Amino acid sequence: MDDRLESSTPPLSVAALYRFTRFDDCAALRAGIERLCREQGVRGTLLLAPEGINGTIAGTPAAIDRVLEHLRSLPDCADLDVKLSSAMVMPFHRLKVRLKREIVTMGEPDIDPRASVGTYVEPGAWNALILDPATIVIDTRNDYEIAIGSFAGAIDPGTTTFRQFPEWFRQHREALLGQGQQPKVAMFCTGGIRCEKSTALLKQEGVADVFHLKGGILKYLETVPEDESLWHGECFVFDERVAVGHGLAEGSHTLCRACRRPMSEEDRQSPLYETGVSCATCHSERTEQQRASARERYRQEQLALARGESHVGSSQAGQGAQRARP
Repeated sequence: MDDRLESSTPPLSVAALYRFTRFDDCAALRAGIERLCREQGVRGTLLLAPEGINGTIAGTPAAIDRVLEHLRSLPDCADLDVKLSSAMVMPFHRLKVRLKREIVTMGEPDIDPRASVGTYVEPGAWNALILDPATIVIDTRNDYEIAIGSFAGAIDPGTTTFRQFPEWFRQHREALLGQGQQPKVAMFCTGGIRCEKSTALLKQEGVADVFHLKGGILKYLETVPEDESLWHGECFVFDERVAVGHGLAEGSHTLCRACRRPMSEEDRQSPLYETGVSCATCHSERTEQQRASARERYRQEQLALARGESHVGSSQAGQGAQRARP
């Protein structure tokens, strides 16, 4: 499949999906899923674990429909949660179907979203909930995601990985909830999967009124008119589109190929930004030796591109697998 499509070619379909369910033999499921995706020319990342499936894939509309049909035939996956968008350029370099312990890593083995989860709130009812003074709103995403967009007034936990969220909540619980009657807690994430786990955590911790945005930010941006929206900025996505805005239109951010964080136009003007080597955020995190290595890797990528070859091991393709969650 060509990465760039002719103007007459329909756009590619991008499917962000997940389902919490019980898989007894993930390895057996993996073989069939991977074979079908390759046959259909579908790329992206899918994660399989005993607790379910999660990932984002892209391909022609017909190919994505065929793969989704197969995924919905898996045990208890008829109600697979799927957010569809489009792209004119293939947003993934290759296909990865991986076996994991968790489909989104929280590191809390006793948390089971199938047993107890917060109350789902449709995008059309979300504004009223978060504008209620009796509600506290928590963004469960990571700091680099929140930096480019969020709902006004949402609490930023300042986490760099979702695994840090349980500790953050336990440390700040008293300050968040106070004494006496507890506030309502509304949480959101990109596509809903992290909120499934985070609301399950809060329910297990004894918080009564816990809510989360059904379908996540992506569904909100897709369905809520921009003139009614309380969203500010763009929403980071885990593929080469980098970020999307209202109507799921592709945003203005690009990726730092060294650290995979999003960069604005202002970030790209920083003297610390060097394509493929560093940005203002990660420059201080790397030694000069590491930057020299990245510089050489980027040079090899450009040479491969000039020869018309695919440099699969490049910084553009090799660092996104762990960020498959929607």
